[in-house]
Amino acid sequence: MPKRKQSDPDICPNCGTKAEKPIKTWNLVSPLPDAYGRITITVMGSYECSKCGHRWRTVVSKIRAGGSDVEVEGKKGVKKIGGEKGAEKQEEGEVIELDLGDLDEDEEE
Repeated sequence: MPKRKQSDPDICPNCGTKAEKPIKTWNLVSPLPDAYGRITITVMGSYECSKCGHRWRTVVSKIRAGGSDVEVEGKKGVKKIGGEKGAEKQEEGEVIELDLGDLDEDEEE
């Protein structure tokens, strides 16, 4: 049975006591970028309840880095650092126009 998504990662799922800080943290880096070309770095944490002694692991925050901006998603919400404010800017490549008539002339020679 899947676990329920918890609103706060530092609240004990057994008794509801708030833990101060994680005992241990580590990073998980996604091998593939998202649709915007950003790499996701997930910061995981291991907590222990001071009241009941229960231990659990949860996501502490997520960092999406790449392109021209960095996005940090944590307990306080999503924060964007760098990049342009507002609409996403798409990089446009060089447009090359070909005339198919020119290709046919080269093949006949």
